Amino acid sequence: MRPIDFQQANCVYAANQPEYLPLPALKDGGPGEQVTSCWRLTWRERIRLLLTGKLWLAVWTFGQPLQPILPGTTPEEVGASVRQ
Repeated sequence: MRPIDFQQANCVYAANQPEYLPLPALKDGGPGEQVTSCWRLTWRERIRLLLTGKLWLAVWTFGQPLQPILPGTTPEEVGASVRQ
C-alpha cells in the first residue's frame, strides 16, 4: 500500500524526510483542519482485504494523544472535499 498523489493535494508531508514515505495530502483549512490522503493497494492487498475483510492501521503518536482517524473507500465517506 502506498500513498498516491491526487489532483486536489495541496501539501506533501515528509517530502524531505528519507526515513518516511512522502505523503501527498489535502489540508482543508477548516476549523478541525482535516487532512486527507489517498492510498493505492497492490493486487495482493486487494485480494487479502476482500477475503478477510480486515484492514490494519498503525499510527505513530510519538507519545502525543491519538488524533481522530477515519478510513474510507471514497472521499465522501471520509467527509473530504475532493472530486474523483
